[in-house]
Amino acid sequence: MIKEQYCFAILAAVVSMGVTFGVMPMLLKFCRLKGYYDLPGGRKVHHCAVPRLGGLLFMPAMLVGLVVTLFFYADGLGGVLSLRVSSVMMIVGAFLVYIIGTVDDMVGMKANHKFMIQLVAALLMPFCGLFINNFYGMFGLYELPLWFGYPFTVFVILLIVNSINLIDGIDGLASGLCICILSVFVWLYMQMSNTVIYAIGASALLGSLVAFFCFNMWGKAERGTKTFMGDSGSLFLGYALAYLSTKYATCNPSVLPYREYALLVSYTLLIVPTFDVIRVALFRLYRHRPVFGADKTHIHHVVMAAGFTMHQTWGIIMALFFYFCILNLVLYKAGVGSTWIVLADLLSFVLFHVIMHRRAVRRK
Repeated sequence: MIKEQYCFAILAAVVSMGVTFGVMPMLLKFCRLKGYYDLPGGRKVHHCAVPRLGGLLFMPAMLVGLVVTLFFYADGLGGVLSLRVSSVMMIVGAFLVYIIGTVDDMVGMKANHKFMIQLVAALLMPFCGLFINNFYGMFGLYELPLWFGYPFTVFVILLIVNSINLIDGIDGLASGLCICILSVFVWLYMQMSNTVIYAIGASALLGSLVAFFCFNMWGKAERGTKTFMGDSGSLFLGYALAYLSTKYATCNPSVLPYREYALLVSYTLLIVPTFDVIRVALFRLYRHRPVFGADKTHIHHVVMAAGFTMHQTWGIIMALFFYFCILNLVLYKAGVGSTWIVLADLLSFVLFHVIMHRRAVRRK
């Protein structure tokens, strides 16, 4: 049965990938006709105009891949397929962030207006009972009360959504990280009963993202084959990852088996983007600058300031992602408590930035 489920996941990925590859050239032509370009200048690292609506295909391509796959999957189950309330809430929330991202890409949108709609989308998950309700021993905490779990979950969702949006600063970085994270979630949800639908959904999004990665990483702006995902893509990706990670971390034995490592896994997969957003926010507060302001303090800016090219920077940050995954896995297998693992991650992240900062200073 597991082999058949993997076949369904592969089918979802292939269908969404095919949709993205097929429609992307038409979308790029539309961007050229309407002038939807991401222009160089300011804190941008690219040097020519690039279409910015590539991520517009993530949601529709994912839905096509999901619907096609579920047609065959439900047929194999005798036509019976249930849809949980949390899944409906996720669809509504994802649609909200997708719309505000699209509007921002096309006509622009104030940061505070975007944040308010993101807040509404984030509130939908706890509203239907999907929230982080257990720390599994991290910091000495286990089951969390509602008054803490609800607002904490909303904070985490907003953190993840905006971290994916803000780390999308160089070719292939946000998409590369999300490809790795989604691949792990596909595998994780395949290992449990009654969660194959989440694995198929993640796989459908993964397929579209892989196709986009090809255009973003190896496309040529002068030939009209390169594109950026824009806010429509990054915000949708962030919300999807927030849902998958929250769902996996939630302690609900009636739906998912108890896993003492559940929160640690979700946390580990999102260390790089979330730690970076927290670091930048604290830095701006310390410097008395607007938290939602724009500057060159994100992790890709820091690495490039140390003298690395854009592709080298991509490789270094991807290597950092795998470093945290391997480090936390080794420490967990060695019996180290999750609190000490978090502290080791913090130390590693700080050390990484100290090294990059010193290299940048020497370079100057």
